[in-house]
Amino acid sequence: MSKLSDKIYEIVSNIPRGYVMTYGQIGEKLGNKNLSRVVGNVLHKNPTPIIVPCHRVVNSKGELAKNFGFCGIEKQKELLESEGVEIVDYKVLKKHML
Repeated sequence: MSKLSDKIYEIVSNIPRGYVMTYGQIGEKLGNKNLSRVVGNVLHKNPTPIIVPCHRVVNSKGELAKNFGFCGIEKQKELLESEGVEIVDYKVLKKHML
């Protein structure tokens, strides 16, 4: 695993239950908001989706990932809702955005 991957997994691991971050926000924490695609690619290969809660990462509009790598968008919705995140039309309500 690369150092960049480790940093991404660390940031995502620290997103609290009931909240989400965008790929771009994670890129910003890494020092470059343009790393959003890199963040997405790394999370798509997440070897420990339970430990690193990649379901808590959404796109810049707050929308769920259409190609959520771990059983699809319905699974991402189910996981987020189980943590108290409110979702309307596959979009997270702003109060859950960090």
